[in-house]
Amino acid sequence: MALKRILTEFGMGSSLRRRDYTAAAERAIRDALWHNSIDPAGVFGLEKSDMIIRAVIGVQEPDAVDTARLAALFPYGDVTVTTQHGGMDVEKPDGSGSTIIANAAITVFLDLEPAE
Repeated sequence: MALKRILTEFGMGSSLRRRDYTAAAERAIRDALWHNSIDPAGVFGLEKSDMIIRAVIGVQEPDAVDTARLAALFPYGDVTVTTQHGGMDVEKPDGSGSTIIANAAITVFLDLEPAE
């Protein structure tokens, strides 16, 4: 297998009132996906299901993210979602809570054997 990184997209999402890390991460993934209109698999004559998709989510509480729910957002491909410390929790000025900000980096790989 010769995995080649084809593209990476970035996104940002937030949860304004509910302190929901998964919702913020979902919005970050959707933001990244909306930036992309390329069919990288088709360019190489492959099926969309051949894409290997790795999504990394950065939030202040990585263990609070439901990665299975996020993986289900992708309609095709071999999807893996991981979390790491990142993003921001922004305290509200009135002390009523905080806004959660999540960042997403989505990378698409294809198995491309070198030409002989």
